[in-house]
Amino acid sequence: MIKTMSEGALMNDKQSGLVTGEFDEGLKEGVYRAIYSRRDIRAQFKNDPIPEEVLSRILHAAHHAPSVGFMQPWNFILVRKEGIREKIHAAFQQANAEAAMMFSGEKREQYKGFKLEGIMESPLNICITRDRERFGPVVIGRTANQIMDLYSCVCAVQNLWLAARAEGMGVGWVSIIHDREIREILHLPSHVAPVAYLCIGYVTHFPERPELEAAGWLPRLPLNELVFCDQWGEECKPSWPELHKEIVKQKDI
Repeated sequence: MIKTMSEGALMNDKQSGLVTGEFDEGLKEGVYRAIYSRRDIRAQFKNDPIPEEVLSRILHAAHHAPSVGFMQPWNFILVRKEGIREKIHAAFQQANAEAAMMFSGEKREQYKGFKLEGIMESPLNICITRDRERFGPVVIGRTANQIMDLYSCVCAVQNLWLAARAEGMGVGWVSIIHDREIREILHLPSHVAPVAYLCIGYVTHFPERPELEAAGWLPRLPLNELVFCDQWGEECKPSWPELHKEIVKQKDI
């Protein structure tokens, strides 16, 4: 049975080398599989309930994300009530109509054809928020860059997403919605900001490729064009040819 990392489990993992050293091949494969097969799910949700034990594991995984100064600025609002989700869905529809008008011609029509949320179809919505005042105004690591607490919350989102994928569930991030609407609907206090509104649940299948990539909306960029060495714009091929070779070789993973 899978459990969260209690002190006893950590001791067992230390003895087997999981904490102090490299994962064995099976565990490594599982981590990379979750990363590469994770998808932004919108249309594939089933209405099957999420067992509380599984949901607890996923939330624990999110709560163990790295955070600036160990600030842990996140909260997790679990949204099940249909009435609240209907309000969120209406706010999405308004923002989505606004977004469609920002494109023109064929792009606008293609955009209108995308399903970009699963608010009502998924069995659970989760809003991850950022408390900007947690542990006071001075936090280690946030002194030069105040926005670091936001990045911490995004790490929690990614932890939750990967843990859900490992549990066989999909997650969809609803980004086409105004923060002010989320604040009002969920009654967020002034010092708390919404970071991610997520739809989560079991799915009929995981698409082989991200849907926007498969639809030809945008291509996946080659990694070797995005990696520089030592300073902006300096390609790695001349100074680090072996790394460049490996990046190009593994591009189709």
